[in-house]
Amino acid sequence: MLDLRPIGYVIGLLVAVLGLTMVPPLLVDVAEGRGHWPVFFESAVLTFLVGSLVALACHNTRHHRLSIRQSFLLTVGLWVSLPLFGALPFMLGQTDASFVDAFFESMSGMTTTGSTVFYGLDELPKGLLLWRGILQWLGGLGIVIVALLFLPIMRVGGMQFFKSESFDTLGKVFPRAIDISKALLATYVALTIICTLTYIALGMDPFDATVHALTSVSTGGFSTTDASFGAYGPALQYACMLFMFLASVPFVRLMLIGTGRVMPLLRDFQVQVYAALIVGAVAIIVLARFARGEMLNEEMVRQTAFNVVSIFSGTGYGDGDLLLWGPLGMVVVLAVGAIGGCTGSTGCSIKIFRYLVLFRAVVAQIRLIGSPNRVVSVRLGGRPIERDVIESVMLMFSMFILTYGVVAVALSLTGLPFVEATTGAWTSVFNVGPAFGPMVHESGALVGFPDSAKYIMIFAMLVGRLELVVVYVLFTAAFWRG
Repeated sequence: MLDLRPIGYVIGLLVAVLGLTMVPPLLVDVAEGRGHWPVFFESAVLTFLVGSLVALACHNTRHHRLSIRQSFLLTVGLWVSLPLFGALPFMLGQTDASFVDAFFESMSGMTTTGSTVFYGLDELPKGLLLWRGILQWLGGLGIVIVALLFLPIMRVGGMQFFKSESFDTLGKVFPRAIDISKALLATYVALTIICTLTYIALGMDPFDATVHALTSVSTGGFSTTDASFGAYGPALQYACMLFMFLASVPFVRLMLIGTGRVMPLLRDFQVQVYAALIVGAVAIIVLARFARGEMLNEEMVRQTAFNVVSIFSGTGYGDGDLLLWGPLGMVVVLAVGAIGGCTGSTGCSIKIFRYLVLFRAVVAQIRLIGSPNRVVSVRLGGRPIERDVIESVMLMFSMFILTYGVVAVALSLTGLPFVEATTGAWTSVFNVGPAFGPMVHESGALVGFPDSAKYIMIFAMLVGRLELVVVYVLFTAAFWRG
């Protein structure tokens, strides 16, 4: 019999902590003076009390070591429970959102997808805008810790690749998992603070700078305005591109920078390929736009680069109408969204590492066809990749594509047109952010989507962010038989 009490203790504890994180938005609403602070007071008290009671009820199992099955249940349970309580301020606040809209917004925040059902953001209370940023910041940090400490068990996260060179060095500096988690938190907080100060120095309002820093470093994409980052000038967009890029490279490399080691980041093969793909995608879209008659100037190149980095990293900030880029431009946008950032980052989607493994495995297979007796090893960055890692990555890749197809069909059955269904599946499964089509509000909000489509996208955002296997394994009989 699976003991759920240790899981309940951790979930209850973290739900109570989530209630405490509602205090800053409460204080912001008090300072704004619009009378919206009771929303966060009620939400915080309810969340803290429920979480505390659950934790107290399961308190006698707090020292129990979690099994693999309990770890899977805990991960999924957290990413369902926290968004549920995170939705309270949206239901009680000025948005007066329905349950599905509030849950959608909260799940989109925690999974750092960035899709939204709200528009008129400029008129919302500052507390709600800050809360959206906090949800994404918490989700971004959580997924990094999951990727570093949990996914290696399944051999699909790609983090075992770092068990050489700089990761070995990291292990000598931070020998225990708890120390790695602390170093991760320090790096994440430091990057957020630097991002906030940079935005302020470049002229952004301190409140807007704080919220955008939270959603830039988490590669979430929630903004304080309907115009997203299109409301800000060139200097701020260039700065945002830098932080989106840094947030979507392996955090183990950024942690080493704190110890004075920069070369592991620069020599990282995954990072090199990621940067090259960004440059290539920008070049293709710029040429496509130029061929369509647009003027080639700094603004056009910057707008293209900003949107490509935003989509590639899974942040989802927008500047301009991407549908005006033409068929080739949109194909490239959809492709980079399905690739995503680097393993072990706050970036989304399938990840660069898995594509590299898949490519090298295909090349090795082609060589074997030409020389059947030849011994071919799959290597990446000069190091061999174990066979079970290759098989796991190929399975993960297949599952992502299959999930995307199923979600697209399911969305079309809710009545969504082809463009909305396919891009809605794309943005939710790959946690990208924007969707396209006539039913999408001019601000990018998916307010016109039917409730059934929103529920499907909520599930797709969850499974996409938790790398599919973590969720799908719960639907197997073998898992419950132990």
